[in-house]
Amino acid sequence: MSLRITALTDPEETSVGRRLAWLASGPDGSPAGYAFLRLFTRAGQRHLAELDIQVHPAERRARAGTLLLDAAVAAARQDGRSTVIAQAEAGSPGAAFLTAGGFRAALTLTYARLPLTGADLAALTALAEKPHPGYRLTAWEGTVPDELADTYVASRRAMDDMPMGAVDYGTVVWDLDRVRAAATAISARGDILHTVAAVDRSDGAIAGFTELVVPGDGSGDAQHYGTAVLPEHRGRGLARWMKAASIVQARERHPRLGGLLTDTADNNPHMRRVNDELGYLPTHTAHEYQLDL
Repeated sequence: MSLRITALTDPEETSVGRRLAWLASGPDGSPAGYAFLRLFTRAGQRHLAELDIQVHPAERRARAGTLLLDAAVAAARQDGRSTVIAQAEAGSPGAAFLTAGGFRAALTLTYARLPLTGADLAALTALAEKPHPGYRLTAWEGTVPDELADTYVASRRAMDDMPMGAVDYGTVVWDLDRVRAAATAISARGDILHTVAAVDRSDGAIAGFTELVVPGDGSGDAQHYGTAVLPEHRGRGLARWMKAASIVQARERHPRLGGLLTDTADNNPHMRRVNDELGYLPTHTAHEYQLDL
């Protein structure tokens, strides 16, 4: 079958980067698959591109994926990128395709879900209400309040040493504009960003935070975005405390939620243990693949 690859114009451009897109179609014009390539534009990540290729199951084994991959990799090279990353579920056709295309598995992720209908709300509430000497919890919806903005931006460095396997994500530099842009993007698509933070009582600075994104209609599953504690505050149970409070708040504010989703790197045993203790159940494993150009 003769396939045609058409470059598309993607108008979406965010504060994080821009996207290129391609469509694979058959002789009759019917679509067979597509590819998106996100080119990160922030300082510290301008070497990086993220690839998403999807081919309809009925159209596989006809070189649609290969042609899309060739187009995306050529564009990444032309734009001066040195690293292309993509994700696929373990054991899936996508994983086999990426491996055959020269990608290597650089990070293993365990996905998990907390079903709220069966969650032990009493135990979670007890965890959330347990005092942690020297700290207090605070929470907000959407963009960080002005009075906490500076200390929240400073706390984002807690993510800098997050275990990422061998993936070359580069360095993500957070400033107030980026924090606000991320919250605005979530709001613009109709979702709700909830943040719980632990505050050091000695100076009022944020010691750690956890983020949860809830669908705008308050139903279905919510997604954890990030949980991190600054190195100087670790070992005090703050991550478990914040996450327990986030779960309780989500249950109270959005009673129609079905569950909470999270993913954790396999080389991050601390956060995996926190999730296990809070009742999250593994659903599947995926790999982050990397192609070095």
